[in-house]
Amino acid sequence: MSEKRARPSAVATGRGDDGRTDLLFGRERVFKNDPRTEAYGAIDEAVAALGVARAELVVLAGDGELPPLLAEMPGRLLGIQRGLFVAGAQLATAPDAVDRQKPGQTRVTVEMVAGLDAVLAETEAAIELPREFVVPGETRLSAALEMARTIVRRAERRAVAIDHSSAGPEDHLVPYLNRLADLLWVFARAAEQAASREPVPANPSRRR
Repeated sequence: MSEKRARPSAVATGRGDDGRTDLLFGRERVFKNDPRTEAYGAIDEAVAALGVARAELVVLAGDGELPPLLAEMPGRLLGIQRGLFVAGAQLATAPDAVDRQKPGQTRVTVEMVAGLDAVLAETEAAIELPREFVVPGETRLSAALEMARTIVRRAERRAVAIDHSSAGPEDHLVPYLNRLADLLWVFARAAEQAASREPVPANPSRRR
């Protein structure tokens, strides 16, 4: 009987077995704990965490409609996930290949930041904002959004730590991540209020 050969994997190329990975637009390879890799790795985590939030919205919708406060959230979260792919591509670009980035595809634009600002203002106007720190966990959706928010904050910190000398004056990546984290916090409050749940204050002496 002839021995069967294992079919080669289309996913596992083995190129990363030495602990390094490729950057975009060039042949440069960096170690997987490189600050740039850490930054776009955190972006990848945020995309996945937002997937949990979107899946929870599917559960909440069931066979009916979402509450008015959440009606636009599935599409908006999907748009945010796609925007984060743009941010990840910008971070994954080799420093000497910045000029090869395409606005809105592999580079964050000022319009992307403005889009978050518009949704943030609209959502804030529709809810009652807490005036103090709150403890996450009142609903599964709000908890997922809070998890995504903290990961975006980590991505922001990692992005700030990178050498931006080659980024140029039109670098909107950090403002985008900063604004996105704010928006996800507001989305979490909207999720709580849509479920008629009050946020838990971080200070136990305060009443709910």
